Amino acid sequence: MVKVEMTSRHQALKLLLAIIQQGRNLTDVLAELNAESTIDNSKDKAFIQELCYGVCRWYQQLEWHLQQLLKKPLKDKDLDIKLCIFIGFYQLLYMRVPDHAAIAETVQITKALKKMWATNLVNAVLRNLQRQKESLAKQLLTAPAAAQFSHPAWLLKVLQQAWPEHWQTICTANNQYPPLTLRVNQQKISRDNYLKELAEENIAALPTTHSPYGIRLEDKVAIETLPYFQQGFVSVQDEAAQLAAPLLQLQTGQRVLDACCAPGGKTLHILEQQPQLSACVAIDNSATRLTRVEENLQRHQVTAELICADSGAVDSWWDKKYFDRILLDTPCSATGVIRRHPDIKLLRKATDIIALVKQQQRLLNALWPLLAPGGLLLYVTCSILPEENSEQIAKALQSHSDMQEVVLDDQQWGLSLPFGRQIFPDSQFMDGFYYCLLKKLTYL
Repeated sequence: MVKVEMTSRHQALKLLLAIIQQGRNLTDVLAELNAESTIDNSKDKAFIQELCYGVCRWYQQLEWHLQQLLKKPLKDKDLDIKLCIFIGFYQLLYMRVPDHAAIAETVQITKALKKMWATNLVNAVLRNLQRQKESLAKQLLTAPAAAQFSHPAWLLKVLQQAWPEHWQTICTANNQYPPLTLRVNQQKISRDNYLKELAEENIAALPTTHSPYGIRLEDKVAIETLPYFQQGFVSVQDEAAQLAAPLLQLQTGQRVLDACCAPGGKTLHILEQQPQLSACVAIDNSATRLTRVEENLQRHQVTAELICADSGAVDSWWDKKYFDRILLDTPCSATGVIRRHPDIKLLRKATDIIALVKQQQRLLNALWPLLAPGGLLLYVTCSILPEENSEQIAKALQSHSDMQEVVLDDQQWGLSLPFGRQIFPDSQFMDGFYYCLLKKLTYL
């Protein structure tokens, strides 16, 4: 029997199966792929990554196309064949791969899977799509919204209810490629001078609108090739995330807690904003993710007290010394960063939101007593769901008589809500983030 080599398309299929069947996230499976010595060609890795991101991003729309072209649905046990077809669909609809190559190479996967019965089926479905592209594109205009906007129906319903005037632009933004944004370490170089460094390297870039530290690159660039990246002159961080540290109003000698800190971008920004803190304590419950934080700190040549613990299990790590500032970048649905992590559309379920809301409430209630009178706590999510954001804060204000919102009306970004401000992922190249600043009263 002739041995069939694993092609890039077959490798992409394996990764997609790991996401859907095992519930693993796209970032982790791609990291493992990049660590494999068996795939040395960077073009192959980029092609695999494009297929995985593309199928995740357009999954619901690809599903609709399959429904139009396949008379009898595939069985659940044939998820691999379904994803094989989706890989072919994505190439035909969204990539510049020649049609004949996309079809022929995708069909080859069935042989590698030893499902010869599917060879003719996959070939026929892909060729039907090739012939019917234009007519299907017209039909898609009147298809259900889940197919048109390629979002799971439950999430689409939630967005329509929460943001009746914004849901379409949110969904459209979620399907776009995210911008690549840097944060300049102004302890080492000014933004203007770093822009000059980029210009000398012929790297097109623009200053961000709302963050005075941000730079948006106009083209894809290998991060490690950026000027002085290894020396900690810049970090990769979305502009919306860059707003966190300045909102803390850091001052010399303060004691600061960064709860749920990994991967450490905001920890670094805190230390850049105020190098003369008395302490910066950064906590995360994942030892693996804390290793990434440590690596980033070392690259920037700064230090923080790193603790591997559940931030909400205060008795296990707190030394009874109050914090002047607390950054609670709480675990959330991540519905504001779907364009960066399109696998969220496949992994997140409606029932997850209930558990996340409970976890957020637990963390906020546990950390609030650690804040010194007069101190500030910044509540942050990368969610656009009200129950995780403004509704969460409304409950907290009712529960804590010494808690007061610091209204952010002077900010020019985001939408003002009854409590806090919401940034949508379509807002001037920023991801979807929610911010609410809370102050602890010095009297009851």
